[in-house]
Amino acid sequence: MKIAVVGLGIIGGSMAMAIKKYTEHYVIGINRTRATLEKALECGAIDEIGEEDSIRNADLIILGLYPALAVDFIKRNCDKIKKDTIVTDTSGIKAAICPELDKIAEENGFTFIGSHPMAGKETNGFDSADADLFFGASFIVVPGNASCDKVRTLCRLAMDIGFSGVRLTTTEEHDRMIAYTSQLPHVLACAYVLSPQCPNHKGFSAGSYRDVSRVAKINATLWSELFIENREPLIAEIDTLINNLELIKNGIEAKDTDGLIKTLGRCRQIKEQLDE
Repeated sequence: MKIAVVGLGIIGGSMAMAIKKYTEHYVIGINRTRATLEKALECGAIDEIGEEDSIRNADLIILGLYPALAVDFIKRNCDKIKKDTIVTDTSGIKAAICPELDKIAEENGFTFIGSHPMAGKETNGFDSADADLFFGASFIVVPGNASCDKVRTLCRLAMDIGFSGVRLTTTEEHDRMIAYTSQLPHVLACAYVLSPQCPNHKGFSAGSYRDVSRVAKINATLWSELFIENREPLIAEIDTLINNLELIKNGIEAKDTDGLIKTLGRCRQIKEQLDE
């Protein structure tokens, strides 16, 4: 296939690198910054530096863009996309993307499939891209109105570039689960490092500090957009977290040893069962 990767940040750049490393597909890079495109061409992550018009030749278009920018790109260029082309995004939310792009795809005759590579780093940009970023990761697919053949084509590509499995889901389930598994840990990490004790942690911290604080090294612009676009499921998860923190806090305040043992024991049991 001819594959256009639009946006060569860490995810788009890693997609391009992985496709070039593990498949025979031809990769066209499209990016706002020319210097990034030249770097990608020089290191072999892409075969060609493209412009927006280059998507006319693409069999698959991968949008490595922020959610609003992904929608805007397709709105602006939908008349250039071939009838048999697959368009997919890589965003961490789906309600802000899938319904609108499903509609545009249907009106213009191409196929849109939502996707979300469950991989990343604390750093961003093309310099952080890695052809092996997706090894062992899950690839989430929101098929929408796409045919089985088109979904299989995208899933086959995902497996070819290192993903360990594919999870098919709906827009609603995706955003509800991602609020819990991805967005809430980022909220927690950010709230954790806002403590006035954080600057003095060196010499007092070990694995627990690193585990909880790791994702606080956050892309503030991207995650603010993700949080706000997925606000209802995320607020529900934050409320649940606050209630659970209150449960533990109240046990400590009341010196309720038996209650704390029961609560913490239940936490351990849940985690052990899930790790089996």
